[in-house]
Amino acid sequence: MSMDLAESMLSRRGVSVSSIADIVLKLQQRYHPKLTIEQCEESVRAVLGKREVQYTLYTGIALDELAEKKLLPEPLQSIMEQDEPLYGVDETMALGVTSIYGMIGLTSFGYLDKEKIGVIEILNEKSDGIHVFLDDLVAGIAAAASSRIAHNNPDAAHYTAGSD
Repeated sequence: MSMDLAESMLSRRGVSVSSIADIVLKLQQRYHPKLTIEQCEESVRAVLGKREVQYTLYTGIALDELAEKKLLPEPLQSIMEQDEPLYGVDETMALGVTSIYGMIGLTSFGYLDKEKIGVIEILNEKSDGIHVFLDDLVAGIAAAASSRIAHNNPDAAHYTAGSD
């Protein structure tokens, strides 16, 4: 299992690293005006390189795919088909991803979960598949990648003795 597998699984579900990087750029450009899309893609790949992120992604995608095939036991199958708003397990898994670069990711995740920008909106509106977990996991990956950039922003270096 690797970052390549994670990227491949995302791609199979209609999500590219660049589509996540677009979200990261939107989140960080205001605070980091010289930020490039390439830096955002690098940050997304750094997040995808973390084993715990890969495992969370594999689990979420597998659950979405099993729901599409109607292979989940009830009531889980119905909950997934309806994308039940009070389910919350999808957000809980994504929150684990958001926190890998500190709690600043939580704010970005909340914004993305509410606003559903970029590929997150596309996944949320697709009627040809179940993306209960994937839309939140993409938001979590984007939030974590954004946090990573925020922590490494040279313009913020004067606030702290060091950065990570």
